[in-house]
Amino acid sequence: MTTPRTPARRKEALTALLFLAPFLVAYGILLVYPFFKGLWMSLHDWELAGNFREFVGVLNYEDLWADPIFWKAVGNTLLFVVMTVPSMTLLALLLALAVNGRGRLKGILRSIFFMSSVFSVSVVTLIWSMVLNADNGLLVPLFRWFGATPINFLGNATFAMPALTVTTLWWGVGLPMALFLAALSQIPPELYEAAELDHAGRLTTLFRITLPSIRNTLLLVLVLQIVGQFQIFGQPHLMTQGGPANRTKMLVQYIYETSFRDWQVGYASAMAFALFLLMLGFAMAQLWLGRREDA
Repeated sequence: MTTPRTPARRKEALTALLFLAPFLVAYGILLVYPFFKGLWMSLHDWELAGNFREFVGVLNYEDLWADPIFWKAVGNTLLFVVMTVPSMTLLALLLALAVNGRGRLKGILRSIFFMSSVFSVSVVTLIWSMVLNADNGLLVPLFRWFGATPINFLGNATFAMPALTVTTLWWGVGLPMALFLAALSQIPPELYEAAELDHAGRLTTLFRITLPSIRNTLLLVLVLQIVGQFQIFGQPHLMTQGGPANRTKMLVQYIYETSFRDWQVGYASAMAFALFLLMLGFAMAQLWLGRREDA
């Protein structure tokens, strides 16, 4: 049986709605409207310049199914996600464990590891292009010291994707490390004191106390990394231009080229919606696995 709303409760609900209104308006304008607008555009032959708009239904999605470059970009993006997300999460966790706690040295190291995260993608790609350059890069003297021929990492079909992965790890490890540090600081010290009294080893403490205590943060980092790395654009666009032979062409880069180079906005919108479904599926799967293990 529902309780009738009193004037006081209606006033509280109205007040809450007024406080939420600015956020709801911004959310609708910046997220909800663009989402449905993009979905509507994906059902049209929509050119970037001019007023040509022709409804084609699911034809753009049928073209996606038969587009080999699209599937190549999807495969490259999935490979990059598989290479980056686990390594980023593990590296961030190890760094957080190493610099957790008090002390001037640990504070300096935390600042150093987080510092790269504040750089823009153009600065990061410029730095690593200088490092990986096969002619006069920072690694060239090391190759010559061993008597080896310098490797053109960004122009080599085998090493281009690992080079982008290393660049992304160096750039993005600061934020997940900070999240892990925040989670580690919330673990009650009494748990570690009890483990020390029981003569528990470091590995036992790690797997029985630390990791279970930061389980939710670990799940959050994984979901954030999956969503973020699926949207990689700046590194391949600025460092490899999708080469060599489309080996590093990512899905967002292909969407950008289709929309702003080829002016096929409708087709690019269909690819963007496919990317959204791909990210949503992987994120939901990760959340489902995490909740299933908690049950």
